Amino acid sequence: MSRHGRYHKLLFTLNHYLLFFLLIAFVITSCMALFITTMTAVMGITLTSEDITVAAKLTFGNVVLLSAIVTAIDAVRHRLSVELPAKRITDAAKKMMRGDFDVRIREKRTLDGDDTFNEIIECFNQMAVELKSTETLRTDFVANVSHELKTPLAVIQNYATMLSAPDLSEEKRREYAAAITAATRRLSSLVTNILKLNKLENRQIFPTPETFDLGEQLCECLLGFENIWEQKHMEIVTELEDGVQVRTDRDMMTLVWNNLLSNAFKFTPEGGTVGLTLHKEGGFAVVTVRDTGCGISREVGARMFDKFYQGDTSHASEGNGLGLALVRRVIDITGSEIAVSSEVGHGTTFTVRIKANGTV
Repeated sequence: MSRHGRYHKLLFTLNHYLLFFLLIAFVITSCMALFITTMTAVMGITLTSEDITVAAKLTFGNVVLLSAIVTAIDAVRHRLSVELPAKRITDAAKKMMRGDFDVRIREKRTLDGDDTFNEIIECFNQMAVELKSTETLRTDFVANVSHELKTPLAVIQNYATMLSAPDLSEEKRREYAAAITAATRRLSSLVTNILKLNKLENRQIFPTPETFDLGEQLCECLLGFENIWEQKHMEIVTELEDGVQVRTDRDMMTLVWNNLLSNAFKFTPEGGTVGLTLHKEGGFAVVTVRDTGCGISREVGARMFDKFYQGDTSHASEGNGLGLALVRRVIDITGSEIAVSSEVGHGTTFTVRIKANGTV
């Protein structure tokens, strides 16, 4: 303990001793005065000044001794019930400041039923759990971003180097230039999605509800993939109920449909089928996006909404693992619901439920 700390503790003890001394002196003096007055009135005893002096000295000595005993008891109580729990919390906080988020504090045993410190300790332990989780996510996020950035940058660097070869044929030059263009697009998409996800998670983007025809929006999004389904000779099956109105953020829901449809077309092989349906069910508008692709296992399904997670690595070069993370965040922010059903080798179906316009 530092000199300043010892000085502060001494003043604290003296202050408590003085308070106890005054309190005990007042109580004992009042009791003695009442006792002497009663004895004099009842028994007719007359006390001399010498008797009163001796009694006063004995009373003063008792007050001093009792004050010291009570102060010592209070000091022990204060140390056990206040100083030690506070020190445990302070020591744990210092460890957390140094980056140790595994620290936990045992609950304090109480005899007087006061659980104030235990409530603080419970909150502290919960905070440590949350901070550890956040730190783990941050570390994973940085590692994943670094990896995802490294891949297209390496592609760009390698093909740019090969482009500088003087004897390169025109066909190879166009091939390498196309590879660089594809890598830059992937890099741009990655950065754009990271910025979107960061804004969504930090609530820098707030939903702006508006009423619109959901069927029309779904048709617009689906037509944006026309070139892909024509190139892969896919069958498109749609069943869109007319006049389904919703009140939500139009741009955010466009992001949801584009990502779900993009995945459906990406994972469905040539000649496969992609289905899109819309109908009202109770007070909800229900949208399903179905494909006949490779499907997903239960293990993959449990992590499919995690950032950067890509269950099918054969299509890793076509995405960055942020699409479904964005979908999940938008669904949460807009108060919608999403469910997934899938079977390996038989395709996947995403079902989104949005409150229809006019429902509460």
